[in-house]
Formats: sequence, structure tokens, C-alpha cells
Amino acid sequence: MDAEAFTEQIRAKAPAYGKAKAQRVYLEEFKRSKKALLMKAQYGHGIEAANAQEREALADPEYIALLEGLSVAVETEETLRWELEAARLDVDIWRTRQASERLQIRSHE
Repeated sequence: MDAEAFTEQIRAKAPAYGKAKAQRVYLEEFKRSKKALLMKAQYGHGIEAANAQEREALADPEYIALLEGLSVAVETEETLRWELEAARLDVDIWRTRQASERLQIRSHE
């Protein structure tokens, strides 16, 4: 492969990485909102102590599902990030090989 092919890999994966990162950040931010909403619901059910509301909110199936979604989002983002990093390293390796080949050619002249 040449440098253009490697950079095309980066360009092809960049939008997916951006979307994955956006999803992860959204879920991290929404996690706080969801916890607050669930705590507020617990208050409506007569649980007044904040620590008891928090305990119930953190154990709620909706909150647990959100955490599972966050886990998937982080996995997707990290997979794409490392695929992009591998493509960048491929470009660096290609550059090094090209420089070595030029040096070899010059040394035989």
C-alpha cells in the first residue's frame, strides 16, 4: 500500500469515529440527567433522603441500561480510535521505508 491508501483509510474511518465519540459524550452527559430524573421520581414515591434516592436511581433498570449503552459507545469509540492510530502508524512506516529506499539509492550512485 502507499501513503494515499493509508490516508484514505483514515478519511473513511474519521466520520464513524466522530459519531462514536459524540455518542459516548452524549451518554456520559445524559447519565447525570437520567440519575437526577430517577432520583426525582423516587422523591415522588416518598423517598426523601438524597442518599436513598441515589441508591434507588443507580439500581434502576433504566440507569443500568444506560450504562450498558455507554459501555458499547466507549468500545466502539476506542476500536475506531485504535484503527485510526494503526493507519497513522502505517503512514509513518511507509515514510520510513521510502526514506530508507532513497538513502539506499543515493549510496549506490
